[in-house]
Amino acid sequence: MANKILVVDDDIDILEAISLLLKSEGYAVETTTKGEQTYNKVAAFKPDLILLDILMSGSDGRAICKKLKLDDTTKSIQIVMMSAHPGADIDSLNSGADGYIAKPFETKDLLKIIKHHLK
Repeated sequence: MANKILVVDDDIDILEAISLLLKSEGYAVETTTKGEQTYNKVAAFKPDLILLDILMSGSDGRAICKKLKLDDTTKSIQIVMMSAHPGADIDSLNSGADGYIAKPFETKDLLKIIKHHLK
């Protein structure tokens, strides 16, 4: 059975590119552009890993990450945060994220970090 990945980013172009890449690698993928929909998507899809943008319009990925990591039903889901902002790596780890990748990233680097967190 394929590993399930939820991608949360308010940039539809990034979502589509990541979704196509991950599906071509054999992952089951769901996406959302709305941070507040993350919780419903997690409950329905039950992902193994979440790729979560830190700064989205109307939502803060750090707050979403903290909430998911404090919930017993979702705390074991691997969360890799993404951002183009300097210093975001420290913010993401302070939020309880399992990993971080800076935007823009090479596809090989994204796949490598995903494989590392899905071991």
